[in-house]
Amino acid sequence: MAGLQPNSLICPFASSRNGCTLFLPIPNSFSSGLFEGLKAYRKQDGNILLFRPEENAMRMQVGAERMCMPSPSVQQFVEAVKATVLANKRWIPPPGKGSLYIRPLLMGSGAVLGLAPAPEYTFLIYVSPVGNYFKEGIAPINLVVEHELHRATPGGTGGVKTIGNYAAVLKAQSAAKAKGYSDVLYLDCVHKRYLEEVSSCNIFVVKGNVISTPAIKGTILPGITRKSIIDVAQSQGFQVEERLVTVEELLDADEVFCTGTAVVVSPVGSITYLGKRVSYGEGGFGAVSQQLYSVLTQLQMGLIADKMNWTLELS
Repeated sequence: MAGLQPNSLICPFASSRNGCTLFLPIPNSFSSGLFEGLKAYRKQDGNILLFRPEENAMRMQVGAERMCMPSPSVQQFVEAVKATVLANKRWIPPPGKGSLYIRPLLMGSGAVLGLAPAPEYTFLIYVSPVGNYFKEGIAPINLVVEHELHRATPGGTGGVKTIGNYAAVLKAQSAAKAKGYSDVLYLDCVHKRYLEEVSSCNIFVVKGNVISTPAIKGTILPGITRKSIIDVAQSQGFQVEERLVTVEELLDADEVFCTGTAVVVSPVGSITYLGKRVSYGEGGFGAVSQQLYSVLTQLQMGLIADKMNWTLELS
């Protein structure tokens, strides 16, 4: 396809594994990079399930447009994911023991030194078997609210899955983990009052039968798990609000949980804000997050009927 062609540059630092040498293309110094994340699950009958891969394809297209990059079509993206998963199916953990994490990557690799869109791009996919993202597993995580450093700004690229977005969280995240926290929750950079997201997860706040989550306004990544949880919650009778959510509401919540491809649903055990620690629940999933986690993971693993038509089965 135009602008997205095999790369002729070969990395001089090749890696070797299992007797095979892998030569990687050279990323362009000033060019853009986008990535995606999704999972493959093994069913009890041995077949493999992908969860909403077309959503990842469309999100990459949106990101590519923002970053002045060409992008694979939805069909090309999905077919490439299917081929990669089938070629590595032996690495998919047994049912209930984990999943195969899939990392599509689109990066500028053409030969140019100036600050401009690259003349050539490389699209590649790599995979790895994974377990739980947080060391706590599905035990509650402990977050600290960051009010000085910010993940994204209005008009920036916080709403697309570009590589640079994640580098911005490392300083605050490292400091938080050194103090014993699991991760950092960021506030908006204008008012320093409204919730944005955790380093790599979207956040939800539960009060009674109402589940609130920050609205997508350009600084928050539109997570596919986030989108799925909203649909599942509404199907289960909950009222879901996408809006500005204040830090004060967070501190008065019944439950708080995070969502993301890697974590799926992760309950929050405590939030620390300006030195004040607020705890939730009794050391496990809250009733709401447990219900949503159960429904979504059973859908992803093919344990219940997929009435949403979200999964793609590979034999």
